Amino acid sequence: MLWRIDPAGDEPLYAQLVAQVRLALAHGELSPGERLPAARELATSLELNMHTVLRAYQTLRDEGVLELRRGRGAVVAASAGGDLAAAERAAVEQAVAGLVVAARAARLSTETTTTLVKEAMSR
Repeated sequence: MLWRIDPAGDEPLYAQLVAQVRLALAHGELSPGERLPAARELATSLELNMHTVLRAYQTLRDEGVLELRRGRGAVVAASAGGDLAAAERAAVEQAVAGLVVAARAARLSTETTTTLVKEAMSR
């Protein structure tokens, strides 16, 4: 998995890491049982504070996406990902692409579009 951080972005750095793990799971790039880099190693490679990486890992742990194990590090939880078949994932990705086109045409910000999606998902 390739990690990318935008230090100048509006989204907090730890949230960018969380989003990347979620996206990798959604695309099938990460699978249950797979280990993520040690927090210190990832922080060094991305030139981040280790506590930033730990906060991302703890957020994902609290959501049930990761298991943090002493001595083993961060491991993708057995219950994470894998809940969408390839065809279902493709259908969702196609729908999201349509949403992005519509949101751009309506000149909605990313934040507004995200809020609308979150509200729709909570119904």
